[in-house]
Parts: sequence; structure tokens; C-alpha cells
Amino acid sequence: MELCNCIEPPWPAGELLMKYQYISDFFIALAYFSIPLELIYFVKKSAVFPYRWVLVQFGAFIVLCGATHLINLWTFTLHTKTVAVVMTTAKVLTAAVSCATALMLVHIIPDLLSVKTRELFLKNKAAELDREMGLIRTQEETGRHVRMLTHEIRSTLDRHTILKTTLVELGRTLGLEECALWMPTRTGLELQLSYTLRHQNPVGFTVPIQLPVINQVFNTNRAVKISPNSPVARLRPAGKYMPGEVVAVRVPLLHLSNFQIHDWPELSTRRYALMVLMLPSDSARQWHVHELELVEVVADQVAVALSHAAILEESMKARDLLMEQNVALDHARREAETAVRARNDFLAVMNHEMRTPMHAIIALSSLLLETELTPEQRLMVETVLKSSNLLSTLINDVLDLSRLEDGSLKLEIGTFSLHTLFRETYNLIKPIASVKKLNFTLSLSPELPEFAIGDEKRLMQVLLNVVGNAVKFTKEGSISVSAFVAKLDSLREFRAPDLISIPSDNHFYLRIEVKDTGLGINPQDLPKLFMKFVQSQPTKNSSGLGLAICKRFVNLMEGHICIESEGLGKGSTAIVIVKLGIPGRSNESKLSFVHKVPRNQVKPAFSGLKVVLMDDNSVGRMVTKGLLVHLGCDVLAVGSGDECVRVINHEHKVVFLDVSMPDVNSFEVAVRIHEKFSKRMDRPLIVALTGNTDRMTKENCRRVGMNGVLLKPVSVDKMRSALSDLLEKGFFVESK
Repeated sequence: MELCNCIEPPWPAGELLMKYQYISDFFIALAYFSIPLELIYFVKKSAVFPYRWVLVQFGAFIVLCGATHLINLWTFTLHTKTVAVVMTTAKVLTAAVSCATALMLVHIIPDLLSVKTRELFLKNKAAELDREMGLIRTQEETGRHVRMLTHEIRSTLDRHTILKTTLVELGRTLGLEECALWMPTRTGLELQLSYTLRHQNPVGFTVPIQLPVINQVFNTNRAVKISPNSPVARLRPAGKYMPGEVVAVRVPLLHLSNFQIHDWPELSTRRYALMVLMLPSDSARQWHVHELELVEVVADQVAVALSHAAILEESMKARDLLMEQNVALDHARREAETAVRARNDFLAVMNHEMRTPMHAIIALSSLLLETELTPEQRLMVETVLKSSNLLSTLINDVLDLSRLEDGSLKLEIGTFSLHTLFRETYNLIKPIASVKKLNFTLSLSPELPEFAIGDEKRLMQVLLNVVGNAVKFTKEGSISVSAFVAKLDSLREFRAPDLISIPSDNHFYLRIEVKDTGLGINPQDLPKLFMKFVQSQPTKNSSGLGLAICKRFVNLMEGHICIESEGLGKGSTAIVIVKLGIPGRSNESKLSFVHKVPRNQVKPAFSGLKVVLMDDNSVGRMVTKGLLVHLGCDVLAVGSGDECVRVINHEHKVVFLDVSMPDVNSFEVAVRIHEKFSKRMDRPLIVALTGNTDRMTKENCRRVGMNGVLLKPVSVDKMRSALSDLLEKGFFVESK
């Protein structure tokens, strides 16, 4: 039996090594080819490596080495000439690239391994990052402090709260060991330690404001690093550690007076506080740029907050001062009102008290003149009556001046006879002029209107006063009164702004000239004539209140009054210009005026006229009753309002009520009389007797429906005229 050898013989050892090399070259080439791919990925992703082109060159070197090993796969067998050429070319290129790479690495590797290059690169990057972070932090901290300070301003506007809160917030934010504020003293020559972070009640240290370190800080608006040993920084106890860095910044102190329209105050006019900030002593911290910027921004915000607080404080002081002034003014106003009321009350009382006896004197004197008297008796009674009338005029002047000064006196406009007014004035003054043997003449221009619209009584009072003064201060010679319509040229010569020189169909200007040959007046005394109680004559005769009141009346009539004289002994001329209306060409006043009844008219008969008289004063009641009885009236006199209402009946036609009684409301009595008579035709006519000339009394009389007001004192002619008009017309009558 033959044995079969089926096992092949093993590989020779040399051939096995060739296979291992072959496999190794394949994996080496594969590894070489993978390394450039990794380098390409590294170059693409790297952002900080500075020599990328070297990596590209190194990758090319590795690729060529890998290609060379790959080519070696064909060298294990017999190869052709072509393979040998390729192999040679690859090795040459590999050698060239290898040498270039080696030479390049000789220069690059020291730079790459240099500590200085890497440190500089990292430091620049860190500085950029630090600046960016500092800017962000500054913005955040500034915004927070602005919001904090704004909140404090809106919540308190108190400078102490603002400053204390600012120090606390800066200390917490910046980690400060101490923070202090030095404020200027009242003199401005020193800085005083006012606020600190660590001490609730800082000791009042002071330093001169002219220190170099303070001038250095005050001359710039930036935060300045100062020496920890400077006087303003010696706030912490000495320790074993080195003191931390110190920064100081100025804080402008603005007041209300520093603010100007469209302008900012000059630096020389400002005052500054000094803020000092200290880092901890036990650390190596230093001030960063963003921290200094934060300190500067906070200092500006503190300045704004303090300016707002200063404005608020000054405005509150101004408000308090204004309130004090208002209180003082209100107190003065109340005192003035009290004084005016006291004066008015005094005048009202004196008016009533003076007119009551004057009423008795004038009434009884006029009654005596109606009786049979001897010539001597008649002369004495007439003298008493004239003196009483003069005294009554003086009383009227005092009361009229009081009302003129407080503005309560108003003109009473109505239609009157202008010619009659002058004739009555002439008739009243003529007897006095005849006694002094003076030639008295009256001249009325033909163009002077017969009737005019104005205040007849005030105009007559002015005329009587001016003509009376001429008679009073003329011992011999003549007095002439002329009246005519003023021309435009005569108005312009006075240059009075109140005179309207434009012609009009509704009004005209009446010019009155009173010339006398009397004592004359010094030219320097002319401006004083219209003042109260001036001595204008060489005889020391006072002009009294007459001319002062006349000037007020003329001003109310939109006119002008003056007196001209060439000197002592040369006489004088009084000129009066007043504005009057023309009847039928303007709206006439609804007030009606009672013209005086001339004495030569037939006396009306009042025989049997039943009259009720109410007066609490027995003398006044007796005098008024005597006047009415003399005129033929059947008079029932009572002393109280209740009695008046009780006794009055349908037979009584007229009721005289004294409205100045202190304990009786006469206006209420008038209302009760009206209520007693249901039918209007049965009601008696009610006339008020009063010594008060104020408007309130007249308004009250009209309000309760009285038919007339009769002002005391009353003479026979005055009573006769009032009764005549009352019975004839039956409407409101006002008679003085």
C-alpha cells in the first residue's frame, strides 16, 4: 500500500518576511495618507494657529512619503524600467520636500516654543476681552446708579438722603473700604468732612481748599488717583498692610442762582464738593478704567440730584416767604378793612349825631322866618340860618370826601336846566357880594344849551364853592362868572388826557370862568390849592376841603379844574371844564331829579293832609312835626315801629320814617306797612328821613318800596318842595 503525502510544504522563511514587509508598507502608506486628511481638518477648524502654510507643507511631505512606500509594493518582484523611473522620481521629490521641511522647522519651532510670543498673544486677547467686559459692566452699573439716584430724587429730593445713599451704593458696588464726601464751608475757604461710609457721625475735620491735591481734582472733571497719605485720604486707622489706592472726583454744587437761560455758569462761579473713594488695604486691587468711568458718571448724577434738591429747597423757602408775606398782607388787609369799617361807622354815627341838632336849628330857624319878626330879629335869625347852612355844607364836604376817597360816591345823572342852575347860584351869592359891596356879574353865552344831562347837584356844589371862594378872598372890586361851550383850542391848551376833544352830537364841554380882583395867589402855591386843608392865602385863610372835593367831582365829570393868578394882589381866575350830555341825543338816566321850587312861586296848600311821623328822638320828632304842622298837615307823631304800624290807617296819606334809629329797623316797618294794606291804592306814601348819605341806605329804601328820601337837616322850603313833588308825582324823590 502506497502512502500519499497530502500536506503541502510550508513557505520558505525569506518569502514569509517579504509578505510581512509588503503588508507593513501597505499600512504605512495608508497611515501616511490619513495624516494629511487630519491636518486639513485641523487647519480648517483652527483659529489661533499662526503658521497654517507650514502644516500644508508638512502634509505634502507625508503624502509623498506614503506614495513612496506604496510604490515599494512593486519592488518585491522584478520590476520594469517604468517602475524604476516612477520610484526614482518619487524618492527625489520626497527628498526635496523633506529637506525643505526640515530647514523650515529649524526657524519656526523656536518661535512656536517661545514663551514671550505666546504670552503677548494671550495678553492682547485678554486685554480686549477685559475692555469689552469693563464697558458692559460700566454700562450696567451706570444704568443701575442712574435708576437708583433718579428714584431717590423722585422719592425724597433731600440732599442728605441722596448723598448718604450714593456712598452706600458705591461702597457696595466697588467693594470700597471707605468713601467720604468733603463739602465746602460757608466761607468757601475750607472743605469739611460731612459724610463717610463707615461712620454715622463723621468728625468735622477741615482742610484748606487751596491744597495742591484739591486744586488738581477741581481743575478736571475726571476721576484722579491721589496719594493715600494726602490730608483728604487719612480716614482709616494705620495698619500693617499697605493702604489701597485712592481716587478723588469733584462734585459740582449748583444753586438756583447758577441757572441762566441758554447759558451754563462759568467755572469760576461754581462751588465743588470732593468725593474720595478708597480700595481695601489688604488686597492688591487696582482701579480699572471702567471703575473710574463709573465714579465720574455717578459724580455727575449726584451733581444733578443736588441741583434739583437745591432748587426744591430754595423754592420751598420762597414759598414759605410768600406765605408769610401773604399772611402779613392778609393781616394788613383785615386791619385796613377794620379801619375802614370803623371809619365808616364813626362817620355814620357822627353824620346822624351832627345832622340831628342841625335839623333842629335849621328847621326852627326857617320856621321863625315864616313868622312876624322885627328887622333886628329877622337879621339875627337869617344869620343863624346862614351859619347853620355853612356848617351843614362843611358836614357834607367831610362825608363827600370820605366817599370820594373810598370810591363809593357815584354821579347821579339826570336832565336839568343849565340856565336855572346859574341863576340860582347868582341869587344865592349876590346878597353876600352886596354886603361886601362887590360888583357881581353873570354872563351866559347865547350858544349855551338850555338843558343838559349830568349831575346837577355836584355841578352846583362845585360852582358855589368856586364862586364862594372868589367872594371870600375879595375885599373890593368885582367878581364875574361867565359860562360858554368850550372850543377845541381851549381844551388842548390844558393838555389833559382825560379831555376828549373829538366833537360829538351826544355831549359838549361846559367852560366856566370865575374872575376876581381879590388877594391873588403866589405862583408856587397854585399846585397846592386842591390839596386838603392847605393855607393858600396870605391871610392864612384855609381853602379847607372845598377845592379838594371840587377837583374830585370835576374828575368824575371827565373835566378839568385849575386856578390862575399872576401873583399877590393881582386877583385870580378859576377855570372849570366839565363834560355834559345833550338831551334827546343820548340815553338819559332813569333817575328823576326834583328841581327846587323858587321862593316866589305860590306855596302849595297841604291843609288837612294826614301824616304819620316816626322818630325816636324827641327833639327831632318835635322839629319835624313843627315843619309839617306849619305847612298845614295833620300830624300823628310816634316814637316806635310797632306803634307806627298799629296807629296807621287808610286816612293817612304820607308816612315819614326816620331810618337812622339805632333800635328800630325802619325798613322792616315799611314792609309791615305795605303788608297791612292789601290794595296798592290804599297804601300811604312812605318817605325816609335820614342823616346818612351812603348808597346802601338809598338802595335799602328803594328795595322796600319807599317813595322818597329826605336828607336832614330839613328846612320849611325843603319840606314844602318834597311834599309837593311827592303828592304830584308819587315816585321816588331824593332831596338834599
